[in-house]
Formats: sequence, structure tokens, C-alpha cells
Amino acid sequence: MTAAHTLPAASSAPAPAAARRRVFRRVLWGLQVFIALFLIAGSALPKFAGQKDAVETFTLIGWGQWFRYVTGVVELTGAIGLLIPRLAGAAATGLIGLMAGAALTQILVLEPAWALFPAGLAVVFALVAWDRREQTRDLIRSLRG
Repeated sequence: MTAAHTLPAASSAPAPAAARRRVFRRVLWGLQVFIALFLIAGSALPKFAGQKDAVETFTLIGWGQWFRYVTGVVELTGAIGLLIPRLAGAAATGLIGLMAGAALTQILVLEPAWALFPAGLAVVFALVAWDRREQTRDLIRSLRG
């Protein structure tokens, strides 16, 4: 056997970095879909519907029930944005701010141990924002004209 028969052709297998990038993007996309569904069904809709826990939580926060609706709108629009590749980076960036506020609210007003949940989501959003930074730059350029 010659060396040509024992080594795979360079064009037959994807480069390891490209393969890792595809796997990373697929895992990230799965997380985006899962988190978007949670934000819509498990967080925004209960706020809009006036679920007892949501009303009580925003009463404890002390900013009034209008803030519950604003938070629900931000969650809903961010979740929709996560599902649109061109908007995913911008949506993730905005959701990082929302999660920072949620973590601070948990620490300062509600239950400090629960701050880990929005902090964890913020880490995922930071990965999405980083991964989609080119689309976000393109979006900003297109908005500037």
C-alpha cells in the first residue's frame, strides 16, 4: 500500500475547526429554540395572563403591574428574535440586559439563590450574541442605510 491509499483525501473530510463550528452552532441553535419557547410559554404569557405568581412577584418588586407587562413584551420580542437568525444576535444582546436586571432583582429584592437562573441564561445569550456578531453587524449596517 502506498501513502496515498492510507491517508484520506484532504477534500473528503471537513476541517476539524469547521466541523466543531457546525456542532457548536447546532447546539446553540437548539438552546435558542428551547429558551425561546420557555420565554414565550413559561414567562411572557403568564405575565400577560396575570398569573397569580407573576402578579405577586411584581408586587414584591414594587414597580407596579405595568412593569410586568413591559417585561413580558421584552421577553416575547426577544424570544421571537432568537428564532430569526438575522435578529438572533441583537435579540440575545437585549436579553442579556434583561437577565442582568432579573439577576439583580433576585439578589436585591426576591430570592438571591434564584439569581443563578437568569445569570445562566445570560451566559447562553452572550454565546449567541458572539456567534451571531456578523449578522448583527450586517443588520446595523442595513439600518444605517
